[in-house]
Amino acid sequence: MTVHAQETELAPIHVIGSSPVAGDAIDRDKVSTDTQSLISDDFDRNKSTSVLDTLAQQTPGMVISDVQGNPFSQDINLRGFSASPVQGTPQGLAVYLNGVRVNEAFGDTVNFDLVPTVAIDRADVWTSNPVFGLNALGGAINLQLKNGFTYDGLEAEVSGGSFGRIGSSLQYGAQKDNWAFYTSGEEVHEDGWRDHSSSTIKRFYTDLGYRDDKSEYHLSLSGAANTLGVIGPTPVEELSRKYASVYTFPQTTENNMLMAALNGKVSINDNWAVQSNIYVRHFDQEHVDGNTSDVTACEADSTLLCLGTAITQNASTGANLSSSLLPGTGLNQGIAGSIDRTHVNSNTVGGSLQTTYDGVFLDLNNHFVAGGSIDYSSLSFSGKNELGTISDTTIDPYVAGTGITYETTDGLIQPVKLRAKNTYQGLFASDTLDVTDRLSATVGARLNIAQINLNDSLGTSPGLTGNHHYARLNPLTGLTYKLTPDLTVYGGYSEANRAPTPLELGCADPAKPCLLEGFLVSDPSLKQVVSRTYEAGLRGHSAVATDSMIDWKLGAFLTNNTDDIVSQPSSLVPGYGYYLNAGKTRRQGVDAYFQYRTTDWSAYTTLAYVDATYQSKLTLTSANNPDADANGTIFVTPGNKIPGISPLQFKLGGDYKMTSAWTLGGDVIANSSQYYVGDDSNKNAKLGGYTVFNVHSAYQLTDTIKLFAKLDNALDRQYATYGGFAAVGDIPSLGLSNPQTTTPAAPRAMYAGFNVKF
Repeated sequence: MTVHAQETELAPIHVIGSSPVAGDAIDRDKVSTDTQSLISDDFDRNKSTSVLDTLAQQTPGMVISDVQGNPFSQDINLRGFSASPVQGTPQGLAVYLNGVRVNEAFGDTVNFDLVPTVAIDRADVWTSNPVFGLNALGGAINLQLKNGFTYDGLEAEVSGGSFGRIGSSLQYGAQKDNWAFYTSGEEVHEDGWRDHSSSTIKRFYTDLGYRDDKSEYHLSLSGAANTLGVIGPTPVEELSRKYASVYTFPQTTENNMLMAALNGKVSINDNWAVQSNIYVRHFDQEHVDGNTSDVTACEADSTLLCLGTAITQNASTGANLSSSLLPGTGLNQGIAGSIDRTHVNSNTVGGSLQTTYDGVFLDLNNHFVAGGSIDYSSLSFSGKNELGTISDTTIDPYVAGTGITYETTDGLIQPVKLRAKNTYQGLFASDTLDVTDRLSATVGARLNIAQINLNDSLGTSPGLTGNHHYARLNPLTGLTYKLTPDLTVYGGYSEANRAPTPLELGCADPAKPCLLEGFLVSDPSLKQVVSRTYEAGLRGHSAVATDSMIDWKLGAFLTNNTDDIVSQPSSLVPGYGYYLNAGKTRRQGVDAYFQYRTTDWSAYTTLAYVDATYQSKLTLTSANNPDADANGTIFVTPGNKIPGISPLQFKLGGDYKMTSAWTLGGDVIANSSQYYVGDDSNKNAKLGGYTVFNVHSAYQLTDTIKLFAKLDNALDRQYATYGGFAAVGDIPSLGLSNPQTTTPAAPRAMYAGFNVKF
């Protein structure tokens, strides 16, 4: 008689990289913090030109905030911490692309418009892990791009639709023997649904790879040249007259980036491996912003032009400017304006080296990672104000420059040129030990060292020059326990820090405020921000049938920050501001995620509650806040909510195969009301919550051709994700009295296209 051994089907193991450096992986069920992983199919399903749309749709506690009014350049917020392209936003998330930290050198900003969306292979989101280095206060986003080993074929796509959008992309991947090649390019142009908001996106990415039984290497080159219409918030009274209006223009940003990187992995034996990467990255940004100006005829001498009590001078000649330049007195009709220009140019070189061990230690299974990184940036920043005029108008005020750059005799406003050098170093190690076949323990730490040197290149702002040094050791510890093969409970504690940026250090003097898109005048020290996070939860994944899988998680978190850095509007010069340490803050809450997949359909839902509060008594400035006193001051008490954060967030979505060729899907995103930015004392009405519904569909016409279409904001809701306050009386002809401003979300929009893949 023949005895047949019974075959046992093992449950799939979900793995995730345990550090920014590619090449190592650990069972996600042994990670003592919350994580979320998305693959290329997730990014392809909604055909978005921005990586943020997919990240926000399926990550609990993550929402998009549109400050600038541009779909390609938005903020992402995770559990009350932001990654933003806007200079001046306190940055609390670390973002990596193929193991390279892409928080910019000047202000730790993140320009997601530079990410080649079509080339994304995988995205991992960590809620707390100090191994990811500086800025990982609220977590980290780790993006991995495709290569010829992970993608095979030739694929072209063309799409177009509302607001004059037209776009195309091309990607190709192939492998031959030990070699592989991948390349992609994409271009999108959109006129924009709001006035004066057109954008053009151009991105490319190329990877050449080699691997054998013991090693794998990749040489990559990526670049982008983008022009963005960043029209920003508009007074709500203007929007009620014309929903597509803007407050003042021009407002544009040009981003250019080029990066080359080499990364590799070598297996020393069955247990030990070494991973590394080196890179060089160039980033160039030019920003133009048309604004109102407070220049007037001087009280002491009405023939001269003054800002406050300071005489305004020609920046080139030093000659006092005549008040005849004022609109209505000679140059033009209307009111005074200013065109503010900033330019950031940075070059960064860096690298990382780590070793991993997957083997036995003290007769117990063990996963060990240790390594180090260094990033060196040399950057320059320049800014100047050009005197302008705003024609008498009732809508869309346009600022026309005079060609005269100006400064004031007290040095409060003047052209600036800063050079800075940043050196960021890190040493990290973490170890996950399987104490039993169910219990795993993790301990680790990262030492961050930041050296920031500032130098005033013009010699007109000697207070800018200075050297700053920051260092901190951040620990990590946690436990995971498998209650059943499909159910894990986890808990942990970690710390992280953020060093002040050159932008913040160069603008930390209330007596010498800066234009917050960048002008710098002084260099007082700021303290580094430190976060301490406690986290616990449950997660499970199991097959409920031969063709279906459930994945779910439920977690709670508490993060306490000390010495949080916030931006403050100046009480001396409207439109200017400075940075300060704002004591203690707290983010706490719960989030949940559920996903169900079968052969024919998939569905997901997420629910999150984020309670973000001040924990210190503060006196802040918010001159345009209706609740501010005569000095433009508001008073914050412990427990006040941090503005700009929706406490309750809900998402629901899925796809269903109507036939073998036709797929129909949709997504619902709902966020509760939030306080306007600038209302830190919580005395005013909130910005309303919203619910938005999106629909998408795809039809496989032939084996190679797929048609697709999507409808965003299908119910055509009018809503905003960002609100603040502004000095609306600066342009009297507009007749505005309500200081509330919002950046309205786009109305209903439809896009369609086709995809060809060989």
